[in-house]
Amino acid sequence: MATINEHFHPRGTLSRDGWESVVDAALPNWRYTGIHVADLDRGARQLPAAAVERLVVPLSGGCRVSVGTTTTELQGRTRVFDGPSDAMFVGVGQSLDISGHGRVAVCSAPTATVKANRYIARSEVPVELRGAGRDTRQVHNFGTPEALDAGALIVCEVLTPAGNWSSHPGHKHDEVVPDGETYLEEIYYFEAAPARGIGAPPDADPFGSFSTYSSSAGEIETRALVRTGDIALVPFGYHGPAAAAPEYDLYYLNVMAGPVRSWQFSDDPAQAWIRGSWADQTPDPRLPFRPAEEAIR
Repeated sequence: MATINEHFHPRGTLSRDGWESVVDAALPNWRYTGIHVADLDRGARQLPAAAVERLVVPLSGGCRVSVGTTTTELQGRTRVFDGPSDAMFVGVGQSLDISGHGRVAVCSAPTATVKANRYIARSEVPVELRGAGRDTRQVHNFGTPEALDAGALIVCEVLTPAGNWSSHPGHKHDEVVPDGETYLEEIYYFEAAPARGIGAPPDADPFGSFSTYSSSAGEIETRALVRTGDIALVPFGYHGPAAAAPEYDLYYLNVMAGPVRSWQFSDDPAQAWIRGSWADQTPDPRLPFRPAEEAIR
């Protein structure tokens, strides 16, 4: 059996109340962020009203989100490597019923700020190609401050094609530096899959890797192979890179929140030069990821 440590949790080791994984304030020293992950083919899931806001993100398949007397259909997607999904933001103090098929993540953050519920269409999701060369990755910024009016939550997802690195250079957001850095707690939820066209056998074991290391805010060290359903917690410290193996694509869903809803970070000073090198490189032509039926046209 995989060993649980304080900051890395293999799939299923955070199971609770019918959910495959749960991260919330019940974990020691965890305050600002949460995530629930479930396979809806095993049954519908409910979350009670609480002093948290939530963002429902279909990972694979689609679902219905019922809040009070209103039900919203989320079309979803076949898998996370088929580009962005539609999503549903639910403001503080409301219960949810989620039913459908496939896998779903519910991102959360405690807040006293009440914001309106909002359906986010797939076509509204800002898609960014970040980096260049082997550092190119695709970012879906549907829950960032520029795209979503929320009280505390900051959410995005990152797709890294086989052989590329993301969350790179290593960076941190664990102290308050005026106009330079904000404190944000962060969750990484991972998925991995064989790269398209590579001809992997059915019993292949897709994986990537993820690292964290210490900063002046505290000691942390994660050196993990990451697979679908694994979760890494980053309360402080530098984090990155997240590296996709040459044969496997890597995905992660980032959930961030802190005292102030602002995403400002500091690069590892020894690695900050890497960003400047991207100006002389072109983006990876394999991106953007699109649904398989579009990619072969």
